[in-house]
Amino acid sequence: MNNKLTSTLVALFFSLGAGAAVAADLTGKTIRVGGDLTYPPYDYFLDKKPAGFDPEFMQLLADAGGFKVASVDTRFENLVIGVSGNKFDVIASALYINPERSRQIAFIPYMKTGISIAVLSTSSFKPLTPEEFCGKRIGFIKGAAYKPKLEQLSKELCAPKGTIIDIREFPSSPEATQALLSGNIDAQTDDSAVIKMAVEKTSGRVMISSKENIFPVLGGLGLNKNNVDLKAGLEAAFAKIKANGKYYELLKAYNISEPSPDEVAKVLASEN
Repeated sequence: MNNKLTSTLVALFFSLGAGAAVAADLTGKTIRVGGDLTYPPYDYFLDKKPAGFDPEFMQLLADAGGFKVASVDTRFENLVIGVSGNKFDVIASALYINPERSRQIAFIPYMKTGISIAVLSTSSFKPLTPEEFCGKRIGFIKGAAYKPKLEQLSKELCAPKGTIIDIREFPSSPEATQALLSGNIDAQTDDSAVIKMAVEKTSGRVMISSKENIFPVLGGLGLNKNNVDLKAGLEAAFAKIKANGKYYELLKAYNISEPSPDEVAKVLASEN
């Protein structure tokens, strides 16, 4: 993607102008939100109700924009297809931004995080980085944005050594963790907050072997590119929760951060 086009896209992503708010009044409307509610701490059910970062973020937008939210529980690999086919109006599911997805849907960037590696606490295999994955079975949720990076690593680093990274995909993160616990994979990769929760829920049976965030990633709300009015209305509501500080309180609660325009430009310009 050339620099001029990247700059144009980023400008669009961060255009939270007052004109957009006037042109797209969402007051009284119900917005259907697609999310994979098997992905704590971002998206999950608590007492049969959606909970986590994304439902909280969408509720903040709803309160600021005067609209209602209706949750549509959807497996991760079907989210982009679903919003493109108008099965729901917006994706709020820790969806990472990358060039391929940005060609299919529109994004409103709203968070920055990274990937961690989890292994069994009793395992002798405790990789610090993906460069140690050669010859190992690595599991993660289906549709993960960093899969092409691992495939490239397998081809360029492992294949010359006569081995590969044995990539195993699962419908949900908890299923990948279960595969790790049962010995069907050697390590699990996932969002750092997700891996942290997996460690807490398994009472020490699983540990984080990596020391730093790997493949730093940006997440965004995803929308059908034709739904420009909704995008403008959500951006206007987003501007309000930035101004009143509630957005930054939520980021702090989940130990994630706000992406900058430069970071978005870099992600869109890089080819995975």
